[in-house]
Amino acid sequence: MRFAVDTGGTFTDLVVENDAGDIRMYKTETTPDDPVRGVLDALKLAAKDFGMEADSMLSRGQLFVHGTTRAINAIVTGSTAKTAFLTTKGHPDILVIREGGRTDMFNFKERYPDPFIPRSLTHEVSERMGFDGAVLEPLDERALRATLDELKRQKVEAIAVCLLWSIINPKHEDRIGELIEKHLPGVPYTLSHRINPSLREYRRASSAAMDASLKPLMGSYLGSLEKRLRTAGFKGRVLVVTTQGGAMDALAMADAPIHSINSGPAMAPLAGRFYANQDSKLRDAIVADTGGTTFDVSLVRDGRIPWTRETWIGPIYRGHMTGFPAVDVKSIGAGGGSIAWVDEGGLLHVGPKSAGAVPGPVAYGKGGTEPTVTDACVVLGWIDPDFFLGGAMKLDRDKAADAIMKRVGKPLGLDVHKAAASIMRVATENMVHAIEDITVNQGIDPRGAVLIGGGGAAGINAVAIVRRLGCPELLIPETGAALSAAGGLISDLRAEFSTTHYTSTAAFDHAGVNKALAALEAKCKAFIAGPGADSIEQIIEFTAEARYPSQIWEIETHLRRARFDTKEDVEELRQDFHKAHEQIFAIADHGSAVEVVGWRAMVRCRLRSSERLVVQPANGALPKVAASRRKVYFAEHGMVDAAVLRFEAMGHDALVAGPAIIESPFTTVVLDPGASAVRRPSGSLAITPN
Repeated sequence: MRFAVDTGGTFTDLVVENDAGDIRMYKTETTPDDPVRGVLDALKLAAKDFGMEADSMLSRGQLFVHGTTRAINAIVTGSTAKTAFLTTKGHPDILVIREGGRTDMFNFKERYPDPFIPRSLTHEVSERMGFDGAVLEPLDERALRATLDELKRQKVEAIAVCLLWSIINPKHEDRIGELIEKHLPGVPYTLSHRINPSLREYRRASSAAMDASLKPLMGSYLGSLEKRLRTAGFKGRVLVVTTQGGAMDALAMADAPIHSINSGPAMAPLAGRFYANQDSKLRDAIVADTGGTTFDVSLVRDGRIPWTRETWIGPIYRGHMTGFPAVDVKSIGAGGGSIAWVDEGGLLHVGPKSAGAVPGPVAYGKGGTEPTVTDACVVLGWIDPDFFLGGAMKLDRDKAADAIMKRVGKPLGLDVHKAAASIMRVATENMVHAIEDITVNQGIDPRGAVLIGGGGAAGINAVAIVRRLGCPELLIPETGAALSAAGGLISDLRAEFSTTHYTSTAAFDHAGVNKALAALEAKCKAFIAGPGADSIEQIIEFTAEARYPSQIWEIETHLRRARFDTKEDVEELRQDFHKAHEQIFAIADHGSAVEVVGWRAMVRCRLRSSERLVVQPANGALPKVAASRRKVYFAEHGMVDAAVLRFEAMGHDALVAGPAIIESPFTTVVLDPGASAVRRPSGSLAITPN
């Protein structure tokens, strides 16, 4: 058996694959005070459904894949470890100045935001390495020992080290690591040239700072997860999804926790690509994962999941950049738990604040007083208060209606249905703008893309979203309510290695480049022989970080080969860069040479042979529930009589016309008037919006 768990802000999703390749889904409430307890609760629920004791079920497990937002939540809330920053003397402001950008470039009174590590914990190291790797000033070990003594007095919990040009010659950084182990034993540290050998100083420093600050927290969390799983009976392999959309062993993740930032949202694009390939002929897909707290948007372009190195935690320039490649996911505070509120000027807002799992929406009856998107859906009749989570949780419609009238209806002079519909309209607009940011702003026309709806709240307003965007097709996978967890189930073991070596296509350094690529390939093969030893297929891909002469920023260009032997090979790289540049910026300088700054190798090891995700209902039996009807409200049509169907009981190729509500124990799909839906053989619901 295989298990995949995604711990969200409101719900913990579990997908279980049995030995026959069939899967079942489960949802439990997230337990913010102890997220591992929420994971174990989901496993107990699954064991009960399988008619087994939890330890018996877990003992059959081969693989446990976990996605978590623990790391990014710690950064956002400022609950990371007390971390010191060591850098080359004369350069203490790397984390303060960042890359010099401003949101208001002409406002020179705007103060710099606080750095990730405060200046009081920033210490300068007497040393200097040249750009060519020559030692310009030797490391002053005596002064460094005094600094380490000061860190001991400051009771730091972690240390980040970033020295100039350590990516060319890491001698000084390595020696600092040795001295930290000797004088501050047990204090975790991160060396920048190991975690992110990037040419850009701020990004490398920021990566090291974040990674070090997360080590105590994530080491404890992942250690607790693995220990408690073992105690509960699990004997298989524990993997954690990375921000690049792959997976790595939990203990390896504890040593490099920066890989776990955005771990949860990075899984949805994998599942989105899987379903787009199965059920749509469109080349581009928009993957929208709507949870209880956030709305995460990502893309699939020509079968590839785009990456970005511009990942900011917080506002651009004013937040903190991870400096690390990641699946390009845009997140906003919009989900089922997003709170609706009216400002002093009488404008309605939805989010970004969320009711979360505790106290949750008002309808949960757990002490929440502020109306949410979920409350609006209950009032509109879209969500059946007696069938939430398959009936496991009863919702209070009256309390939800009272809260909406008090906080939204009366301030805006609207009745309860119009107030609830207004909440949904604003939430939809917020989501549309988030999708436009990642599509229109990157030259992608959503009118030629399929929207993949995932997350427990995906189907609520997905039809309204695709109508606003002009998408011709909407897919709600049967695993959509746990899309990220399903993505974890089909994720590959993955690792990435990089190096810096400058050359130009005008005077290409064949020997130097081939040496760098050979070293990267050797690391990939060592990974295959180690963590990937039990994989069923291995793939190594190479990319170059390239630019035109005098450009400041590089873009990634995929390489067709692992070595460059002829002029034709170099010309092939140049032409591929032109194509990539034109795709991103709509322009290419075909007469120009191309400079390459860095080289990367990515290795993927497939752990799962099946190309199917077949969902089996709880208890292994289809529900025997007759179709019914109920009154639901749509802003453009008022109260209408809508058909109510069970998702898992729908026959394949049977056409359903809106207005209709399609329910499952995990999600609700609202089929607006004028829309139509058909269930594919894969189990997905394919919706034509008009």
